[in-house]
Amino acid sequence: MTSASLINTVGAIGNVISFVLFFSPAPTFYKIIKKKDVEEFKPDPYLVTLLNCAIWVFYGMPYVQPHGIYFVIVDGAGFVFQFVYLTIFYVYANNKGRKKFLLYLLIEVIFFAVIVVITMLALHDTTKRSSVVGILGILCAIFNALMYVSPLTIMTKVRKTKSVKYMPFCLSLAIFLDGLVWTINALITPFALTHAFGIYVMISTSIGAISGLVQLILYAYYWCMGENNVDDDDAEHVLNLAVVSV
Repeated sequence: MTSASLINTVGAIGNVISFVLFFSPAPTFYKIIKKKDVEEFKPDPYLVTLLNCAIWVFYGMPYVQPHGIYFVIVDGAGFVFQFVYLTIFYVYANNKGRKKFLLYLLIEVIFFAVIVVITMLALHDTTKRSSVVGILGILCAIFNALMYVSPLTIMTKVRKTKSVKYMPFCLSLAIFLDGLVWTINALITPFALTHAFGIYVMISTSIGAISGLVQLILYAYYWCMGENNVDDDDAEHVLNLAVVSV
């Protein structure tokens, strides 16, 4: 297998796993639709992920970064998922929740518009454009890392109850595989290792792989010694904590 083929294969695998992660909050939103109420659900993580995906898609466009097709594919899908989730939230939120949601969304739209306008009008070649968007995209790498490790917040409850029923195995496995595959992709892609932004991406995905591994070790440990009946409502609550963008 040639180097280019290997990179493409690893990237394709990473895309599939990322799609699974983007889909993971679906059961929670299905529950919202059934109850016709968002209850205590907050849209904040999905608003952050929406902006995150939008910046990465823009970064991956040929007129900004000629080598960013995988960003466009995976984060384009992520953007669509987040848009659907947030639309569901808006439909079933109360008036106060809708106003707050629209305010945050307006701020995001303005912020993203400023990025696009400055990048496209002030800079006239892909090197300068990718550098500027890359600097702003460092924030996305930070958001990635935070979203990867967010399920670890349930560790305290797992330790207290000595049970993994609040920790969905598939989610932890998907986080580990997603972080691992995209880290490998960064290591075997020459561009990633010679570009500052590529290094930041590799760091954030490495954190994801480590986070997923810690979750799996924790799961295996308490699976062997605890009660492991899964409560659907609690599992769905945990799913709210993790939305991944690459």
